[in-house]
Amino acid sequence: MPNKTVAKKSAPRSPRVAAPRVLAGVVSITRQVHFNSAHRLHNPTKSQRWNEEQYGLCTNPHWHGHNYVLEVTVRGAPDPDTGYIMDLSDLKGVLHRAVVDKCDHRNLNTDVDFLRGVIPSTENLVIAFWNEIEPLILAGRLHRVRLYETPRNFAEYNGPNAD
Repeated sequence: MPNKTVAKKSAPRSPRVAAPRVLAGVVSITRQVHFNSAHRLHNPTKSQRWNEEQYGLCTNPHWHGHNYVLEVTVRGAPDPDTGYIMDLSDLKGVLHRAVVDKCDHRNLNTDVDFLRGVIPSTENLVIAFWNEIEPLILAGRLHRVRLYETPRNFAEYNGPNAD
């Protein structure tokens, strides 16, 4: 009887899945959050008259409030596994921990530790907020902090090394 070789059946091969593509490039992502705060623009080294001339009604000794809108932009290359620079919900969490939880429904002059002794102008606030947010950004790099005091008035800061 002739020797017959029996071919072993191999397990069916699963089709090779191509790795998803993540395109090369630098991208900016922006998250917006809201908070409400009171403040007073006042330089205690100057006279009340000087403060009134500089700040008008904004130096009211009984404070005034704003419905702030904070926009924060992070730049970087998308991660090859996720396609994200960072998850926008993670960025939202950073903004709440760094700014919103500390400033919302607070008096910026008296209730916020990192603003003690700072004239809380929109210009000063964006710099102070940058300083609070930047150490918490673990992917990409902080690119811009923009703060709307009103729908028509805002300031933005691009960091200490910007042009």
